[in-house]
Amino acid sequence: MTSIVGTWRLVRAEAFDANGKPQPAPYGGAPIGRVMFTSSGRMMAMTGDGRQEAHADQVREYNTYAGTYTFDGKRLITRVDSCSNPAYMGTEQVREVSHEGGLMVLRPPVRAYVGRSARAARRALLGEDFGYRRMTTLVRALWRRGACKAANRTPAPAR
Repeated sequence: MTSIVGTWRLVRAEAFDANGKPQPAPYGGAPIGRVMFTSSGRMMAMTGDGRQEAHADQVREYNTYAGTYTFDGKRLITRVDSCSNPAYMGTEQVREVSHEGGLMVLRPPVRAYVGRSARAARRALLGEDFGYRRMTTLVRALWRRGACKAANRTPAPAR
């Protein structure tokens, strides 16, 4: 089973109607966000509209939530205990999870979204590994090249 533990950066968000037809991109087409999963079963997520400016009549989406999670390799279930949207408090947020082209893809269930038509929509949030694993890989590569060997030497005695 692929691990989701770490920090993931939102790189793309897609929307589709209930029939699978592409819809305008969520978050004004400029998504920003992070989701973090700990090895002890806690998570937190933030997604939002990353545009520098938006027209006054446009809704700027923003959402945060946190809680405990379980992951079986395909389905992520978060029991929300902290959130920006009171309607999420105490709920279980379910996401289908897959990995495509090096990205983790989270797919919430079909539902209506704020600032969108009343029709239900399906979203896909695509994120790249941003945290610990990337840094670990970099450090290992540098170590193999000898760039970090100086850090492993015993310091010279003070004079």
